Amino acid sequence: MTWTGVLSQLLEIVLALALAPLLTGWVNQCRAWLQNKSAPPLLQPYHLLHKLFNKESVVAEHASPLFRATPYIVFGCMALACSIIPTLSTDLPLSLAADAIALVGLFALARVFISLAAMDIGTSFGTLGARREMLIGFLAEPALLMVLFCASLISQSTSLATIVETLAHRELAIYPSLAFAGVAFTIVSLAENARVPVDNPATHLELTMIHEALILEYSGRHLALIEWAASLKLFAYSCAGLALFFPWGVAEAHAPLEMLLALPTLLLKLAIGGAALAGLETLSAKMRIFRVPEFLATAFLLAVIGLLVHILLGT
Repeated sequence: MTWTGVLSQLLEIVLALALAPLLTGWVNQCRAWLQNKSAPPLLQPYHLLHKLFNKESVVAEHASPLFRATPYIVFGCMALACSIIPTLSTDLPLSLAADAIALVGLFALARVFISLAAMDIGTSFGTLGARREMLIGFLAEPALLMVLFCASLISQSTSLATIVETLAHRELAIYPSLAFAGVAFTIVSLAENARVPVDNPATHLELTMIHEALILEYSGRHLALIEWAASLKLFAYSCAGLALFFPWGVAEAHAPLEMLLALPTLLLKLAIGGAALAGLETLSAKMRIFRVPEFLATAFLLAVIGLLVHILLGT
């Protein structure tokens, strides 16, 4: 472990914590523009976090310690997930201890705790949201694993840093296996981040909400950590997609000075990706909850096809 590796790892974590709310604000702003609405300020998520952190947390009388600990666990899982995804550099000490499979495990761990906390209070909305959340996770995680396996076959490694280094040095071409995996990853990302068409982050209708139903009983600093963790999850999925399918611009382990150029490149790619996400949400309609298994089964099928294409054709 070198000093450049420690520096790049710290920069990864600080950058994720600082930019995650900004990405959420950018997506919300672009979505409002495309829908011909008055757009909220770009820094609105930061104001919301500041307001929530300064408010008192109200906890239900019969809440267990699990309910109080869940926001910290979920936030820690999302922060750790962001720290093992190469965004500025591939010289990440934590990548040696956590690979792509561990990344999926962190997402699953956060989902389990937030679902248990939603059911801990005993409200009908919390239980309803927890069941829907586990249904989506049950279908999305295998598809995400297939996407990561498709990329790992190219680099012969499940380490995200190795995958990014390998893909960045390949000649510029459209690979059918990665094309299938990219579409599958987009579908999974929409479902995992509670975006349209699977869920609407701006709604509180009891018949349609999924993520919002899980956090109705949280307030104050607990709600702030949950909202920050949701932004970190969107940031993690965005950076993972950029690292797997657009890996150019990420600094290599033996070239730490390239991180100076990697930061504006990352900001540009996130801005384009956020605008594309807002456009996709604007063009899509919220689907019925009974159609979500078909939606995610399509993602799994596309990821498996990409895997088979690489195995059979080597492309």
